[in-house]
Amino acid sequence: MTAVAGHDELPGLVLQVGAATDTGRVRTLNEDSALAEGGIFVVADGMGGHAAGEVASGIVVDTMRELVARTDLTADDVTRQLVLANQRILTAVDSHPENKGMGTTATGLALVTAGGADHWAVFNVGDSRVYRWIAGTLTQVTVDHSEVQELVEAGVITPDEARVHPARNVVTRSLGTDYASQSDAWVLPPYAGERFVICSDGLTNELTDARLREILQQHPDPQDAAEELVRAAVEAGGRDNVTVVVVNLDGTVGDDLSVTSPRASGDDTAPRGKLSDKE
Repeated sequence: MTAVAGHDELPGLVLQVGAATDTGRVRTLNEDSALAEGGIFVVADGMGGHAAGEVASGIVVDTMRELVARTDLTADDVTRQLVLANQRILTAVDSHPENKGMGTTATGLALVTAGGADHWAVFNVGDSRVYRWIAGTLTQVTVDHSEVQELVEAGVITPDEARVHPARNVVTRSLGTDYASQSDAWVLPPYAGERFVICSDGLTNELTDARLREILQQHPDPQDAAEELVRAAVEAGGRDNVTVVVVNLDGTVGDDLSVTSPRASGDDTAPRGKLSDKE
């Protein structure tokens, strides 16, 4: 899937977008869903297996798609839409009790207005991720809501150990639960030449950040990059569904380089107690 378009709210800039997904080598069903339309980019990783994780992730994408036609969107609008998606998932479970236990992560990027200027809002619930690339520097913007992230922050294990830890699939926040209102959001000014990678953990459980950076360096076209990232993750093991959206911002505006510590508009990015074991 490829979408290449200019955006009326970013004169002189062009958004180039690529997306790819694969079921992987182990799973028989792809529970990931993705959206790349207008200024809204989302990856949702459904969980629950036969409890219809793909339904939950699809609800998120359909709900976030409603923001595409909105003007003067704010980061608060985005987080409220995630709460609405959560409500719709819970309603769907009420209507179909056999789907009890379904849920999904949700992470992504939205073009919003902040302080009278265009900004990016990065949002996250769960352990899917958003990375930002500027001038060869790759930074993970989102913070995983996962059990292993808690262990890393406590100094119990290293990030490398977290990638192979037996609890690496246990998320501590997700949509489809009472914790959905605790999504994280970061507001970032746009920077010409920057790139974002939005991905499910089927990518990051197979590829290191160094390998991700290498592939981005080798593939400046966003569709090529998305396809190669997915291919590399499947080749490396493909133990989960893999979904990637790559967003390039080309143009001549922006001078923000403070990518290592984005301003969080949420109250707290720390993981919560154990909620779900993604299957």
